[in-house]
Amino acid sequence: MTAAYPNLRLRRTRASAWSRALHRETVLTPSDLIWPLFVTEGSGVEEPIGSLPGVSRWSVDGIAARAREAQSLGIPCIALFPNTPSDRRSDDGGEALNPDNLMCRAIKAIKDACGSDIGVLTDVALDPYTSHGQDGLLDESGYVVNDDTVAVLVDQAINQANAGADVIAPSDMMDGRVRAIRMALEMNGHPNVQIMAYAAKYASAFYGPFRDAVGSGGLLKGDKKSYQMDPANAEEALREVALDLAEGADSVMVKPGLPYLDIVRRVKERFEVPVFAYQVSGEYAMIEAAAAAGAGDRDALVLETLMAFKRAGCAGVLTYHAAHAARLLGA
Repeated sequence: MTAAYPNLRLRRTRASAWSRALHRETVLTPSDLIWPLFVTEGSGVEEPIGSLPGVSRWSVDGIAARAREAQSLGIPCIALFPNTPSDRRSDDGGEALNPDNLMCRAIKAIKDACGSDIGVLTDVALDPYTSHGQDGLLDESGYVVNDDTVAVLVDQAINQANAGADVIAPSDMMDGRVRAIRMALEMNGHPNVQIMAYAAKYASAFYGPFRDAVGSGGLLKGDKKSYQMDPANAEEALREVALDLAEGADSVMVKPGLPYLDIVRRVKERFEVPVFAYQVSGEYAMIEAAAAAGAGDRDALVLETLMAFKRAGCAGVLTYHAAHAARLLGA
């Protein structure tokens, strides 16, 4: 049995910094972070994103520099998202299959700069490439069709793997896409390319700044509720995770992050697999706004929220605060 007061005083182990460090149950390090980066056209370009204060779009040369920065900070992986020019967007998202598109050029630049010392995670979905802002192909009624979209996503994944991607992360939420991508990777000589499935991606109100960053926000026709998950559902998330794991996912993601920590915990306890969370653009923007308003210390807010993900069971977190957090953790 546990001793009772005064024989047991839980404050004893909290009384000094060294003791708090010694008894800390959860540890957050730079190696727990994945840094999402936005790619744009040009050379020497840095475009600040108004709705994401402190975050910019970078041209390919800038992305390579950010990869070297991540490497120096101990961040093991970066995630890429392209801001495709409007004249290369189309109803069918054909630019996603161009081996010389922004994503592929950025992958190659990172590999040239860092070799195999840093991982490159690539988003597989059509919304950065379509003229209508949806993640897939539309039928005449405007419904996102599943199987035809999956066929394009497979080609997109292979295009990225050929360029050197280490982790394919399908974020589209089409049924069956993980199995199709896994089979295509095996058949095309990429057996060691991982799949991190956006297994539980909710139709969230927290995505607005991201859509600004990739240029799809003003283009989006309708909503994404016919394929992204209903925020009310938890059991359905477990079914989605089970399906993606059965189809060959190496790890799974819950998105957004903080509003869905219950889902992270349930996935970890049920499946005992690597679970990642995406602290999405709206979450980032709220922290920045709170700090700017004097509602909390920015550094403390950043680290406390990231610790919450680890405590819930995350193997790692995609966060726009990655570089800042890594500096704090390395200090």
